[in-house]
Amino acid sequence: MNPVLPLLALRAFAETGRHRSIKRAAEAMGVTSGAVSQQIRQLEDRLGVTLFTRTRYGVRLTEAGEKVHPGLLVAFDQIAKSLETLEAINARPTLTISTVPSFAASWLVPRLGRFTGRRPDIEVRVEATSNLVDLGRDRVDVAIRHGLGNYPGLISEHLMAPVLLPVSSPKLLAVGPRITEPADCLRWPLLQDSDRADWPLWFKAVGVADDPRAERGPAFEDDYLLVRAAIAGQGLALVRDVYAVEEIASGRLALALDRPWPTEFAYYAVTLPDSAKRQPVRDFIDWLKEEAGQKAGAVC
Repeated sequence: MNPVLPLLALRAFAETGRHRSIKRAAEAMGVTSGAVSQQIRQLEDRLGVTLFTRTRYGVRLTEAGEKVHPGLLVAFDQIAKSLETLEAINARPTLTISTVPSFAASWLVPRLGRFTGRRPDIEVRVEATSNLVDLGRDRVDVAIRHGLGNYPGLISEHLMAPVLLPVSSPKLLAVGPRITEPADCLRWPLLQDSDRADWPLWFKAVGVADDPRAERGPAFEDDYLLVRAAIAGQGLALVRDVYAVEEIASGRLALALDRPWPTEFAYYAVTLPDSAKRQPVRDFIDWLKEEAGQKAGAVC
């Protein structure tokens, strides 16, 4: 047996087994899918063992692959933790923050200078992604999530509970049908969230009977895109106040009707239990709470 360990091939095997997908393994490793496939083939040729079988949904570990994969996964996770320890020696504290692109662009990033001004010794890295991250595996210190706050195995701290506001471009409101009550919104083109759920729920909450027009109109995957479409005058949008307040103050958006709708969902700062004990993490979450409190006061 060749004493030189094929570490790259072993990691390709470990990540592919972890994600059950060559494409996702390639994303985790920062290489192409072809490179991952090649490394796995070379490893299989060297060992004379088939490690994966292909399925309609990705790949599946063979019996041989199942026997060794857990151990390799633990080994590479331990290597990653050891690397973190080495990087931390004589290094400035670094925080990796994960949140969705809309929240990062509309709320977090515009305020971030106030934290770096307070703690210039801490380097902050913002990862804007719609994917649900694994805080331990993805080396994320704080995730800002929008939900009900129930995240098993993690510590979640309440930041703010936004409300949905019906908004549109001031120019469009000036020329469109007059809006004096919620039912008037049905006469307008409605801009939808990705699930087409917000408008029907809002109409129900304000006492408007079911109407198929409530679910019509273009839908947007991300709240930031929804806001941009409203600013461009494409219709009425229901957007969270954390995204709308500054746009309304600047005159890019206007409130179509003063009927905010509170939802059960809120924003939470989520951390691993061990991370929550680190002072830089604690300072960042305390700052988030301060900023969220200032926002809440401004909206009220």
